[in-house]
Amino acid sequence: MTLFWMPPGATISLISLCGLSGLLSACGTPLKAFPSQEEFGSTATYSRQFDATAAQTCEAARRALLSQGYIIGTAREDLVNGQKSFQPEPESHLQMEIRVVCAPDSGDGKVSLGFVTALQDVYALKKSNNSASLGVGALGSVSLPFSSSNDAMVKVASKTITTDAFYDRFFDLVKRYLVVDKSAEQAP
Repeated sequence: MTLFWMPPGATISLISLCGLSGLLSACGTPLKAFPSQEEFGSTATYSRQFDATAAQTCEAARRALLSQGYIIGTAREDLVNGQKSFQPEPESHLQMEIRVVCAPDSGDGKVSLGFVTALQDVYALKKSNNSASLGVGALGSVSLPFSSSNDAMVKVASKTITTDAFYDRFFDLVKRYLVVDKSAEQAP
């Protein structure tokens, strides 16, 4: 049995206190506990160093995304954001968003870091049926077999891509466009 200390003059009864705690515990929905999803480490999955300025790195990233069919939403000297849609099945839709942030990594600005994150949203077709009835003043309500179906794409999942091979291929493509840019700058 747990004893509660109450200051002198308090008029809360033990029965009221137990009833209130039982009510509060019954109303609350238990929170589902998830294990930690983040492990900070020194891996280079999401970043690479480039022998180029931040602006050159972001321009190469923009070209890499364009070469793969991405629609560019934002293109600045320090940020590129692109999206691409996929439909692997008739009732499923995927949307990939890739964000590249470019930052100087040397005092003279000729070395930069490119940070990339890819987010994949999954949408599924959800159907809802509606039925209708018709009310006629003199006759009352008459139910008729009018029915309709509303279809909507609903987001069912969202995840950050964590596969090293995915980012390796992206960074290799960025490097390819950096080499093209540098050779164009050196031409007389």
